[in-house]
Amino acid sequence: MSKDFDLYRLSEEHEMLRETVRSLAEAKIAPFAAAVDEEGRFPQEALDALVAADLHAVHVPESYGGAGADALATVIVIEEVARACGSSSLIPAVNKLGSLPVILSGSEELKAKYLGPLAAGEAMFSYALSEPEAGSDAAGMKTRAVRDGDFWVLNGVKRWITNAGVSEYYTVMAVTDPEKRSKGISAFVVEKSDEGVSFGAPEKKLGIKGSPTREVYFDNVRIPADRMIGAEGTGFATAMKTLDHTRITIAAQALGIAQGALDYAKGYVKERKQFGKPIADFQGVQFMLADMAMKLEAARQLTYAAAAKSERVEGDLTFFGAAAKCFASDVAMDVTTDAVQLLGGYGYTRDYPVERMMRDAKITQIYEGTNQVQRIVMARNLP
Repeated sequence: MSKDFDLYRLSEEHEMLRETVRSLAEAKIAPFAAAVDEEGRFPQEALDALVAADLHAVHVPESYGGAGADALATVIVIEEVARACGSSSLIPAVNKLGSLPVILSGSEELKAKYLGPLAAGEAMFSYALSEPEAGSDAAGMKTRAVRDGDFWVLNGVKRWITNAGVSEYYTVMAVTDPEKRSKGISAFVVEKSDEGVSFGAPEKKLGIKGSPTREVYFDNVRIPADRMIGAEGTGFATAMKTLDHTRITIAAQALGIAQGALDYAKGYVKERKQFGKPIADFQGVQFMLADMAMKLEAARQLTYAAAAKSERVEGDLTFFGAAAKCFASDVAMDVTTDAVQLLGGYGYTRDYPVERMMRDAKITQIYEGTNQVQRIVMARNLP
C-alpha cells in the first residue's frame, strides 16, 4: 500500500482548480442564483465573475489566448459553477459547445479570428443545430446555405439555442447539398451582427431560467465563404464529433446540480427536528442520503473517466460521452427529487433552493441528445 499511488485520483492542480472555482461560485454566483431564476434574467454577475477569473472559456488553447485547460479541468469548472447555479454553468459549457467545431475543424484563420475574443471574454459562442422539425433527427434540418461567389447566403430557423441573443458568435449547421442528407450539411460561423440575423422571444421554461433559449432566424444572411468550418459537406460529422466531447460537459452540469442539492439536504436534515431529534438520526433518511451519495459518486467517476478519454480522443469516446451524459443526468434527477422529499413541504417552496435544482436538473436529460437517443448511441458503440 502506498499514498503515492496516483491512479483514480485527481492531480493536485485539478483539486486546486476545484477549490478556486468553488470559492468563486459561493461568493459571487450563488448569492444571485435564486433571483436569476425568479426573474428569468441572464446571470450577468456570474459572467462578470467568470471572465474576471478567466473561467468562462477555459478550454480555449493557449495559442489563441486561452487558459488551455484540459477536458477534465473544464468538467470541474462547469460542475462547481452548476453546484451554485445551473443557469450560470451554461456559460463555460456552451462556450465550449459553440466553439469546439472551430477548434476541431476550423482553419487557422477562423480560429485566430474567433477564439481570441472568446478567450478574452469579449464574446460568447452558441451552437445552432436543432430546428423545429429536426431535433433527435438533426440530419433532417431545413436551414439552407447557397453559394454566391465568395459568399454563402443562409436562410432558415434554428430552435432551442442556448444563450441566443447574448452570444456574439454562432456555429450554424446548414444544408449545402440537399441530395446528400447528412453528407450535404456544412458548418459556418455566423455573427450576431450579420445582417438578417434575428431572434425569437425567450422560451418560458421549467428550469435554467437564467440562460436564454430562443429561436434564431436567418433571412438572406450573407457571410464570407471563409466562415465555413472545415470542408463543404463535413458539418454534420463535425457536429457529431463535437457532441462526443461536449455531452461530458452536460454530465458535469448534472453532477454539480445534484451535488448542490445533496449538500443542502445534508445540512437541512441535521437541523430539522421531529419526534425530539434531528431527522438525520432516522435510518430511513440515512438510507436516502446514502443512495444519493452513492449514485452521485458513481456518476462522477464515469464522467471523469469520459473526460480523460475526451482529452486523449480515445476510440470509445462516443460510448463514454453518451454514457456519462445519460447516467449523470438520470442521477441528477433522482438526487434532486430526493432532496425535495427530504425537505418535505419546505422543499416544494421557492424559499429553498432544492426545487430550483430539481427543475434545473430535468433539462440535462433532454438537451445535447435525449437520454433515449444516448441509449441508442451507446448500443451502436458498445466497447
